[in-house]
Amino acid sequence: AFAGDPRFSFILLEKNVGKRKAQIVAIRRSSGDLVLNVDSDTILASDVVAKLALKMQDPAVGAAMGQLAASNRSDTWLTRLIDMEYWLACNEERAAQARFGAVMCCCGPCAMYRRSALVLLLDQYETQLFRGKPSDFGEDRHLTILMLKAGLRTEYVPDAIAATIVPDRLGPYLRQQLRWARSTFRDTLLALRLLPSLDRYLTLDVVGQNLGPLLLALSVLAGLAQFALKGTVPWSAVLMIASMTIIRCSVAAFRARQLRFLGFSLHTFINVFLLLP
Repeated sequence: AFAGDPRFSFILLEKNVGKRKAQIVAIRRSSGDLVLNVDSDTILASDVVAKLALKMQDPAVGAAMGQLAASNRSDTWLTRLIDMEYWLACNEERAAQARFGAVMCCCGPCAMYRRSALVLLLDQYETQLFRGKPSDFGEDRHLTILMLKAGLRTEYVPDAIAATIVPDRLGPYLRQQLRWARSTFRDTLLALRLLPSLDRYLTLDVVGQNLGPLLLALSVLAGLAQFALKGTVPWSAVLMIASMTIIRCSVAAFRARQLRFLGFSLHTFINVFLLLP
């Protein structure tokens, strides 16, 4: 439908070289001041480009992301949970980071970049290695950190809405979360050198994001050891995890003005019994 439209240029590669290299080919052929990355399973609201571009008018901003939602939210109980997870990730984590000018990951489904900065960073982006091999995951987080290392701000625009398809079964969801977790832990090593130049809140945030799951895992293991060795239920750990879950979900329900966020408590079971292992 768009092939004959002079405003569009399609690049067909001879083989599937992966998202990162395909991105790089497109960026190097581009000519505009701004580059918008959109995943193939994502639908943008009609005003997303305008709202992100408005934020990019500040030359100190290198990248900006919109708010993500699940386009298939009503399909299963899991897609409903993931939609709430996206809301929390955007309107708690990213929104808080943006107050200090450093969103730590401008998510791939909807992120706008300043092309002049991208061009300078492409070589670093393209040659990233993981365990001696070219990296094939975590593109969005790595590119965001490169922007921050270059001295540019990264922002979150909550009213630029993008809807993306999310996994509707546990197997694909767990594989997705494993990829994201690998990216988070790996790129945190890059971010550690960057943190002294950012606000102290970002240090607390990054350290907390990485220590939190490890401390939760330690609590679960200690509880299982107590049950196995002493035959007693670790009620203190159970009550602490339950109370933290209830408080977090209640705050989210109040902020979003939606009672459905109380149901996000179910995600704690997925976290403890599936994601942590």
